[in-house]
Amino acid sequence: MECIFCKIGKKEIRTNTVYEDDDTVGILDIHPRAPGHVVLFPKDHIHSILDMSEERIGSFFSSVQRVTGLLKEKIAPEGFTIGINHGEAAGQEIAHLHVHVIPRWKNDGGSCIQSIVEHTSKESLDDIYKKIIS
Repeated sequence: MECIFCKIGKKEIRTNTVYEDDDTVGILDIHPRAPGHVVLFPKDHIHSILDMSEERIGSFFSSVQRVTGLLKEKIAPEGFTIGINHGEAAGQEIAHLHVHVIPRWKNDGGSCIQSIVEHTSKESLDDIYKKIIS
């Protein structure tokens, strides 16, 4: 069964599309966390950022930048939270790469991206660093 983002990319499902180029679609999130909350995704099925080629990543994030600028101009938020829920454990509900661009205002009830998880390690930073670079 084809995923909903693939169907939107093929224009099989009507959405509130705020951005589109040859490879990327940006739509208003149907469960917005703030006015102007946009979800951007590649038109073709790419499961995660690890499955996207380096060449595509650059153009994809250029689209994220364009949409962020559009929202800044049209809605005038005081900031943005931009993020990817990568994998089921991180809350990825649709197995298709997508980036959330969420406009933010002071005292909007939200928090910073670092507040999403509280899972500290018993390992030292040096031990974790050694694991990563070895």
